[in-house]
Amino acid sequence: MIKQFCFCVFVCCIYTTTIAQNCKYSLKGKITDFHDNSTIVGASIQIENSNRFTTTNFDGEFEFKNICKGKYTLIVKHIACETKRISIFVNKNTYKDIFLEHHIEELNNIEVKADIKTEKTSIETTLEKTVLEDFSDKSLGDALNTISGVSSLNTGSTIVKPMINGLHSSRLLIINNNVRMFDQEWGEEHAPNIDVNASGRIDVIKGANTLKYGSDAIGGLILIQPERYASKDSIFGSTSASFNSNGLGGNINTEVVKTYKSGFYAKLQSNYKQFGDFKAPDYYLTNTGLKNFNASVAVGKNGYEKGFNAFYSFVSNEFAILQSSHIGNVNDLVNAINSKEPRVKESFSYNINFPRQSITHHLGRIEAYKRFKDLGKLSVQYDFQVNRRKEFDSRRGDRSNTPVVDLRLFTNSIQSNFHINYFENFKINTGLLVRYQQNDAVTGTGTKPLIPDFVKYDFGVYTTGSYNLSDTSELSAGFRYDFSRIKARKRYNVTDWNETYNYDELFPEFETGTIDGVKILTKPKFTFHNISASLGYTKKFENNLSLFINYGLASRIPNPSELFSDGLHHSAARIETGLLTMKKEVANKFAISLEKQNDNFGFVIGPYYKHINGFIQLIPKGITTTIRGAFPVWEYEQTNANIFGIDIDVNKKISESFNYNGQVSLIQGNNLLEDIPLIHMPSTNFGNTITYRNQKLNQLSISLHQNTVLQQDKFPNYNFFTFNPITQKDVFVDISSTPAAYTLFNIQTSAVFKAFKKGDLKIAFNINNLFNVSYRNYLNRFRYFTDELGRNFNIKIKLNY
Repeated sequence: MIKQFCFCVFVCCIYTTTIAQNCKYSLKGKITDFHDNSTIVGASIQIENSNRFTTTNFDGEFEFKNICKGKYTLIVKHIACETKRISIFVNKNTYKDIFLEHHIEELNNIEVKADIKTEKTSIETTLEKTVLEDFSDKSLGDALNTISGVSSLNTGSTIVKPMINGLHSSRLLIINNNVRMFDQEWGEEHAPNIDVNASGRIDVIKGANTLKYGSDAIGGLILIQPERYASKDSIFGSTSASFNSNGLGGNINTEVVKTYKSGFYAKLQSNYKQFGDFKAPDYYLTNTGLKNFNASVAVGKNGYEKGFNAFYSFVSNEFAILQSSHIGNVNDLVNAINSKEPRVKESFSYNINFPRQSITHHLGRIEAYKRFKDLGKLSVQYDFQVNRRKEFDSRRGDRSNTPVVDLRLFTNSIQSNFHINYFENFKINTGLLVRYQQNDAVTGTGTKPLIPDFVKYDFGVYTTGSYNLSDTSELSAGFRYDFSRIKARKRYNVTDWNETYNYDELFPEFETGTIDGVKILTKPKFTFHNISASLGYTKKFENNLSLFINYGLASRIPNPSELFSDGLHHSAARIETGLLTMKKEVANKFAISLEKQNDNFGFVIGPYYKHINGFIQLIPKGITTTIRGAFPVWEYEQTNANIFGIDIDVNKKISESFNYNGQVSLIQGNNLLEDIPLIHMPSTNFGNTITYRNQKLNQLSISLHQNTVLQQDKFPNYNFFTFNPITQKDVFVDISSTPAAYTLFNIQTSAVFKAFKKGDLKIAFNINNLFNVSYRNYLNRFRYFTDELGRNFNIKIKLNY
């Protein structure tokens, strides 16, 4: 027994001696900020599965003493930083540099206010997710219409193209999930193929800071950004549905999001929308229904040092085109313009007959990024788009289901961006773009292609920088160079080539020598070099007052429509003619914005001026009769132009429950060479909104909105006389006069109720065009044929879970 006791004592002494020998090490380190190398004071460091803690001192240093040999995991935390876990093996005195990111808000954008500007010196407005939910059954153009200075160019009630300060189509850059949209956007009746339900926020940038995305944003930039999610283990989603009395249709949307603490996330979203014929106050608009199906999936990992994200969306749109907009002869056209009612009035139907559009759009992207210590963040992206546009018209025999226009546009892009934040007060963005685009005029339509086969190559390189002059002022500047080459293949009538347009003398190098009967095969090639630049300045004053000043030099090359259009654009119901002589547009833009951001009283006053050399516009030239009927002829032409105006926004907190918002937009555009107004400039409009909110009463919200659009009295006179074979007389065709002024009232209400343990249920009831006013909009291409929509009752239900 004594021997056994002595043995135990001996073993314990040996073990204790061994422990004492291995626990004399120290573990020291220093914690600094990843991107600017500044020391982080007060960070906590814990050895996992122990009670040993320490914090960093004023030099960012820490130390653990009496550490034994072994492998340890340190948990490093600091307020506003991403918690970090680091494994360290200790077999001697050990020193470790640890880097934390002190700007976690970049990872968890959902937790911070989304009013952070894309560029601090930019003049921009943001539509938040909560606002976009009100437009779940509307289009992108309808949602943007709520922003001062943003209007829309409509083709009926369902095809809505956004306009910023009077400019649209190819002069606006629409960036969807960091991918520039290419969906045959040149057509005035081609709506963006975007589902607003798949977006997290939309920024509209009217200023000049758009060089990262392209050189041709003469009108501005629409930046559609996805939601960003916090790095935590969670699963959540929502389902919403709406019903509208006008059109007897609605929308259902659902999305599910899964997030992980590691930063991984996945989102699945889908949306279906259907409407029948819409109704003006006094009659149905025959053949104006629509069907939309959209779906998207996003996966990725949000890490600070590195990460990736991938996104794919599919959009399928089918739009009916107002039957009365297609006419048979000159007499019908004149009668349609002069009549107060459409030529065709039938009872309600969900049928989508001829004419109609059918469009599918695939968009995919994958992006990866990596941050480099003391330098910045490099991101690389590949994206593709496949756009298929079919336009159908009533045709003889059994060919109605064969499209008269069938275009397939395939776009590939690779782009990179390097954000350098090494300098404390100086940030730089630089990157390049390579893009290949191919358009196929699909054969088998039995008609002459409106847009021919072409390929287009783009290369761009840019650098922008921002410098903090002081705590209250910042200066930004940028430069961009773009190279583009277009190669097309197109047949012209020999008569047009040689005589009408004199191309045989202007472009003999395009001729191939192949003449098929009365057609000559040509291969036009164009090369463009574009230089763009921007300069921005912002100054913050006391009382939340800020001043923004922007200058931009933008260049836009003519799009394929402006160069090659040649024939009947069926869904536009007109003959369109492009010219090979088109040159690029060059615009100088000046914009100022004085802003006061305050919940009690705030305002934005934004005057702007744009001078555009070589402004390309599509204007009416007369009328012609084909075997399908009589159609207006519109031709592209170039001039010099200026556009100027002012946008004003005001908000005032009347009481704890009542708020007021007001908007005014004034704009004027001039054709300087002919000294006449530009066509399709928005008229002066203003709106007022009174909102009552009661958070305690189920977040009740009631808003009354008034919007007045004055008659546009500055418009060009493109009226003409033409011979009417039915009456055997020359008739006057008034296609220029503008509609009368009108005022609309809308009501919006909503309340939120508790549902389930963690979910909530939002119910909204809205009335549009409360007094069922009959009116016509100057910016609606179908204003010749019909009134706008009448009263609409709308119910929305959204369940968050």
